[in-house]
Amino acid sequence: MKYIHHRCRFPTCVSGILVLLLALGGNHELALAAPVDAAAAGATQGHLQPKRNLIFMISDGFGQTSEAMARGFVQQQQQNQQNQKQDGYSQWTSALDSLLVGSVRTRSSDTWVTDSAAGATAYSCAQKTYNGAIGVDEGGRPCGTVLEAARLRGYLTGLVTTARITHATPAAFAAHVVDRDMEDLIAQQLLQFAPSANNNNNTAAAASTVAPAVDLMLGGGLCHFVPNGANSEKNQSCRADSLDLWQAARQSGVTTITQKQELDALATAASRKLPLLGLFAPGHMAYEIDRARTAQPSLLEMTTSALQILHDATTTVNNNSNSSNGFFLMIEGARIDMAGHDNDPAAHLRDILEYWRTVDAVRSFVDAHPDTLLVSTSDHETGGMALGIDPEYLWNPQVLDPVARSAESVCARLRAMSDDDGDQSVDDYVAETVLPKHLGIRNATDAEVDTVVGAAGMDSKRCKRAVGGVVSKRAHIGWSTGGHTGADVGLYAYGSSNGSQLQQDALRMFRGNMDNTQVGRALAAYLDVSLEDATKAVVRRPSTLALAKRRPDTNLASASANKPYADHN
Repeated sequence: MKYIHHRCRFPTCVSGILVLLLALGGNHELALAAPVDAAAAGATQGHLQPKRNLIFMISDGFGQTSEAMARGFVQQQQQNQQNQKQDGYSQWTSALDSLLVGSVRTRSSDTWVTDSAAGATAYSCAQKTYNGAIGVDEGGRPCGTVLEAARLRGYLTGLVTTARITHATPAAFAAHVVDRDMEDLIAQQLLQFAPSANNNNNTAAAASTVAPAVDLMLGGGLCHFVPNGANSEKNQSCRADSLDLWQAARQSGVTTITQKQELDALATAASRKLPLLGLFAPGHMAYEIDRARTAQPSLLEMTTSALQILHDATTTVNNNSNSSNGFFLMIEGARIDMAGHDNDPAAHLRDILEYWRTVDAVRSFVDAHPDTLLVSTSDHETGGMALGIDPEYLWNPQVLDPVARSAESVCARLRAMSDDDGDQSVDDYVAETVLPKHLGIRNATDAEVDTVVGAAGMDSKRCKRAVGGVVSKRAHIGWSTGGHTGADVGLYAYGSSNGSQLQQDALRMFRGNMDNTQVGRALAAYLDVSLEDATKAVVRRPSTLALAKRRPDTNLASASANKPYADHN
């Protein structure tokens, strides 16, 4: 299969790029010409590049069986409502179902089962790399990302996630390190901050060096931005050094927020200053099933705020939309994956439902702003979920309805208890509170009680699997692994029916069965940006050269492929 290169001279093409999909046996290759320079393109065509926005959504760890599970749950809830058919079952479909255009192959360069780092890098850099790699190629060399390429061309950029902002998926769009665990360094790169040689970890002396690599960042992970030793309840640090990136960002004029109320206030603010860094938890944000509604914003709330802020910032004072570039926004539903690792079907479900609500909101934004394209997919599938376990042909969605806590939340309390640390024993707590109130099981068997009581003495990972397993067994949901699988994932795309020919042409780039790197190339093609130019800019960046060093392993690929899956979420 060949790439076909051709410089497009027709205005209906995707900004000077002719993209051909060559079908052979169900496989498609994207053929991209080198993107033209924006100024040159405007001069040649006699007008400025049309404004466009790209919203790229990643439902981490979300496979097609997870979609079926969540759809079945809602259909069960809908059976007595108006969309019920006379034969007794609902025809309700999810926000994603009508957007399905294909599927994505997810393998990394060193294994058939990718992790989130390599999976996200395939989308951001359009390159295969080894598991654990963040924005670097197989040799550990930095590769320019679609976000960085967009920023070079004048787009505003944003990252929204329910994970730590330094976690694998968001990091892969704006950082370059050879190992995903280098989150302290990722935090420095997100702010483009490198301490001077003589500042002795005093960030105040080097605050002027902060110039965030992304215009808007919302999520968790505050602990990687505050200095070691800052152990207040909100600002608990997980850094290995005393760098105070948070203070450096504030002193450099970055808008910094940590409270949901502060994010809410931005919706009505007369002006919203970018760059914006909003981190609402020391680590990952709470599962949707556990989230305190007034303490942390939801994925939907962060997304609607990000869309409003970026839209307003890219709308010029004279309302001439063609005089401003648009924006690139990556949105990650991260905790779908983590619940899959825990084999926790109820937490998995609730984060999927929140992702669907977010897709609905983004689709409404696209309808109101036809210069916007929505693409959604997953980096991989997690858990190997099966709906139905031997020997019966059934699964029970209704079992998930009364579950009120994640296995993570349950185990955090169980493992903190001992039989003599209070008035209530673990046995009584499980029988009187955990099973009936947290897991919705009011007729627990002795075996179920014993399983959950026994989980209190296990390590965190085994405890969560044991607790999740009790609910899964009742629902007849099976899991093949606590890690990832090599299954293909769904590909979804949407553009307004009132969109331009550019949007309609772009939608045709996302169809059929695609490799994850092909999706990355299509994202860059729609924005008319050059990943090659972004790579050149990245390698010239001093902080990147200092931080994205090759780790001591002689074989990066083999070293990462053999790491336990718990390190590859």
